[in-house]
Amino acid sequence: MENNTAVLERTRKASSTRLGYRIAKRAMDILLAGVGTVIAAPFILLIVLAIKLDSKGPAFYVHNRIGKNGKPLRLYKFRSMYINADQLFQQFTPEQKAEWQENFKLREDPRITRVGSFLRRSSLDELPQLLNILQGNLSVVGPRPVVAEELEKYGPNKERFLSVTPGLTGYWQAFTRSDGTYEDRMAMELYYVDHANLWWDIKIILATVGSVLKGRGAR
Repeated sequence: MENNTAVLERTRKASSTRLGYRIAKRAMDILLAGVGTVIAAPFILLIVLAIKLDSKGPAFYVHNRIGKNGKPLRLYKFRSMYINADQLFQQFTPEQKAEWQENFKLREDPRITRVGSFLRRSSLDELPQLLNILQGNLSVVGPRPVVAEELEKYGPNKERFLSVTPGLTGYWQAFTRSDGTYEDRMAMELYYVDHANLWWDIKIILATVGSVLKGRGAR
């Protein structure tokens, strides 16, 4: 059996490794979000103009999600739906509502505007979340933040899922996106929580870029 000294030493090294990873991850977040904001500035102005010309309503949208350790998270996005989206939801057919309850998305969502459809396919609707990353309540890589109804699907794994900072992209986002089931998504998100490291984060970022450029699984 291991003596107490060996156990404590292994615990100390593991804790030091996790701390180093968190520091390096935060530094990478600030660097990528800062550079990304500068590069994206002219495109942001064009997107704002396109949204305003396409439909009535504000260009930006704040969605309330659940962040790390269950803290409220105000997630910034470009508006991709009509401003009466809640009323349109009430007009969904039983089949549409069932699909929404199962996957929290629709293959053909009548609430999405023309510009919004393009923004979602290209993932540009998530661009304002660079501000979330700079604020520190979102990371470049991590499980995608969910609403309370989605969180219930995680059952006994809820605290495990919420133990890390959510991300702009993640394992599921990079390799599956809308192609898999919600059960696939949960399994992949939890796998990331258990195996997160800096090299894995870099691989996920590169895979995300490839997925976006190819338009794979986007909806």
